[in-house]
Amino acid sequence: MAKLKSFQIKWLGLLAGIVGLTCILLFVDFDPENFNAKIVAAIAVLMAIWWITEAIPLSITSLVPLVLFPYFGIVSGSQTSQAYMNSTIFLFMGGFVIAIAMEKWNLHKRIALSVIGVAGKTASKIVLGFMVASAFISMWISNTATAVMLLPIGLAIIYKLEEEFGAERTKKFSLALMLGIAYACSIGGVSTLIGTPPNLVFMRVYKIVFPHRPEILFGDWMKFALPISIVMLVFVWLLLTKILYRSDKEFTVDDEIIRAEKKKLGKLSFEEKAVLVVFVITSLLWIFRVELDLGFATIPGWSQLFPNMKFIDDGTVAITMAVILFMIPTRSENAGSDFILDHTAVRKIPWDIILLFGGGFALAEGFVSSGLSKLIGHQFAALKGVNVVFIIAAISFVMTYLTELTSNTATAQIILPILASLAVELQVNPMLIMVPATLSASFAFMLPVGTPPNAIVFSSQRLRIVDMARSGMAINIFGILVVTFFVYMYFA
Repeated sequence: MAKLKSFQIKWLGLLAGIVGLTCILLFVDFDPENFNAKIVAAIAVLMAIWWITEAIPLSITSLVPLVLFPYFGIVSGSQTSQAYMNSTIFLFMGGFVIAIAMEKWNLHKRIALSVIGVAGKTASKIVLGFMVASAFISMWISNTATAVMLLPIGLAIIYKLEEEFGAERTKKFSLALMLGIAYACSIGGVSTLIGTPPNLVFMRVYKIVFPHRPEILFGDWMKFALPISIVMLVFVWLLLTKILYRSDKEFTVDDEIIRAEKKKLGKLSFEEKAVLVVFVITSLLWIFRVELDLGFATIPGWSQLFPNMKFIDDGTVAITMAVILFMIPTRSENAGSDFILDHTAVRKIPWDIILLFGGGFALAEGFVSSGLSKLIGHQFAALKGVNVVFIIAAISFVMTYLTELTSNTATAQIILPILASLAVELQVNPMLIMVPATLSASFAFMLPVGTPPNAIVFSSQRLRIVDMARSGMAINIFGILVVTFFVYMYFA
């Protein structure tokens, strides 16, 4: 029955997308000079409906521009296809390959257990340890993989405590820990460009729409976004452990499970050390590639050592370090391969996400080349007198609650080109308009479908939707306020 209902929804979504495209082509009045803009608008509506309803796989919907743009004479097939493979895609691929190496050799688990192990034994400190570990790991690898890795460890601690203190007494701790893991994975991801897909979408769309503006740098993004992550992390921890799910003061947690998990990993192997070195070097190369102004000091960028420093970008760094991982030989007898990574790692790259990126980038190219961006921008003329703070807050509010029900990556692909047009019309810094949408796309905390970590933790059956909704509502509101404040203070 459920399968039939799902099929019906997808079929309706498929038809709705085609009807939407047809209605715009036949009944929406664009002047003859903007005929291409009309076609791109129709294609955008088709893709938006298919993405939102998931009528067909998101990655397949992303191929629509590659099919329709050439046939309608918007952009040539060769030019459209270039949107599907660019420096932003290579940044994602390189970062993901490094993440695959960390997972293969269990380096991410060792880092997480080390962080959790030094947090303390009280209930609130254990939750803090898990949250810090979740946030840090999610800065560099998939937040989904982070949640999958930490969930069994968290559950093992909960089971142990239930045996000792009983299920009723440990319930509040259980809820705080499960929600803390889920929320921290999303919060940590926003602090780096590779931490969550919407950040990469923003980076590329910004470059497409504003090619003459300075590029978005890894270090500069962290300088702005890391404080937001820290503030959000502290608030969520206090909310969960001190207000909503406060445990007894006498309630202490034996760290035997953490020690046992670390013991299973054994001593730090050569392969782990090699991956750790590559990971640290990559992070430093990203952060300090160009001059980094900290306010009280300026750190020169290493790329200045090369004659054509502008030829080097974050994607270059990512692929360079990823390739090195395929060159380092293993030493362990049970390594299972001759090098740190082999050809099987390439199969693990999420090519569906890469296609999703590409489809959005191609759509953004169509917005600009057809003139649709300018037309959309003119429709926002009435907002010129509105205080930009209210605009930032409104964007954050809409994106936060929209992505509770839709893919945050697909939603960012649809919304960011439109917001770029709004920034042009209002004659304000595009960062003021686009960054809040990017950050808020990852701040959906109310529902299991909001983010993959939410869904993974909910699958543990240790909490109800009402538990997630209650805490998520407060965090959503706080997130909107934090994003509005930081974006305005940093970019205004």
